[in-house]
Amino acid sequence: MTRMLIIGGGLAGGTAAEALRDEGFDGEITVVAAEAHPPYQRPPLSKGYLAGDEGLDAVILHPAAWYADRGIRLVTGVAATSLDPSAHVVELDSGERLEYDSVLLATGATPRMIPLAGHDLAGVATLRRLDDSDALAAQLRDGGRRLAVIGAGWIGMEVAATARGFGNDVTILERDAVPLAAALGAEMGEVFRRLHLEHGVDLRTSVGIDRIVGADRAEGVVVDGETIPADLVLVGVGAIPNTALAEAAGLELQNGVLVDAALRTSAPDVFAAGDVANAFHPVIQRHLRSEHWANALNAGKVAARSMLGQSVSFDDIPYFYTDQYDLGMELSGYAPLMADAAIVVRGDLEAREFIAFWTDAVSPGEAGRVVAGMNVNVWDVNEQVQALIRAGERVDPDRLRDPAVPLEDLLP
Repeated sequence: MTRMLIIGGGLAGGTAAEALRDEGFDGEITVVAAEAHPPYQRPPLSKGYLAGDEGLDAVILHPAAWYADRGIRLVTGVAATSLDPSAHVVELDSGERLEYDSVLLATGATPRMIPLAGHDLAGVATLRRLDDSDALAAQLRDGGRRLAVIGAGWIGMEVAATARGFGNDVTILERDAVPLAAALGAEMGEVFRRLHLEHGVDLRTSVGIDRIVGADRAEGVVVDGETIPADLVLVGVGAIPNTALAEAAGLELQNGVLVDAALRTSAPDVFAAGDVANAFHPVIQRHLRSEHWANALNAGKVAARSMLGQSVSFDDIPYFYTDQYDLGMELSGYAPLMADAAIVVRGDLEAREFIAFWTDAVSPGEAGRVVAGMNVNVWDVNEQVQALIRAGERVDPDRLRDPAVPLEDLLP
């Protein structure tokens, strides 16, 4: 009987297991999750679940019984310690050896911890796991706390918004001049800067973090010589793909586990998906590693079909969303192409009701191809935005920014 093995208890691993059964595979499936929970998705951990608006059912993909009912062996609280591609064997820290015919590495990523003095004090947290979100919620939901957030990325900004909603004092500390500039550029990052300032966040940019101070636990963060008092410090400065298993197995690495468009690694019968995978994207003709929800969701399904020997290519347009205060946003597009792109805005930037398009126009006023689009508090347009990106046709910027021109009319 054919044996499918999935290493990882996140969204990519969970959807891959489900897709294998949906595709009619009736052989052995084993899912190994290092955490004690069944596979789950992470976006609610800094949004609705942290806020208490959503329960575990919004996080956990399926209860353990669901896997049992479908003949899927679910192993939780156990980590894979070694992979031998030549022998087709994975060893677990429980001592068990699992043989496989195909294996999927969906090992995710680990929050980056900057080497600051005091980073190991109690009260210094990162947010990646379900248990992390529970621990943060326990400290923030009663309000009246002082939270210092190091890093103005998506996780930091979302937690800051949730913490303010509970009535906590929040300070965000960011080395760049504008929050989210690395992801969105300065103009769009400014939208989020104003949003947080309006909601009472002490947002400090272009600062240097000296150290975290405290006796038994964190009591503050020293920033350019000034101590910012804090009862809790959240470090949100990105994540590092969990490649140790793949590296020890001799797989090719490059900003993650290098895979082709079918999510195959450099070793036969070994696949990778989700945050850990740096996949070749056939549309932009370069490798692209994405840590966002949609990548894990859709790549898991493609990986399952690839493991079954089907001819597949993972060519989805990367997609991301955020909710902060009264701002909801969806972003679709290719991050590597956004850095030097021209931005065209349709709608009211000041009111935070708009769509921003990134185009490859060379000069102002020139028609360009849409490489990304972000709708802010404007809904039911993501499908059209993705269609514009997928079309790859040059669009007149005046028509692109004119709300009177339906987005459908801009399609070829």
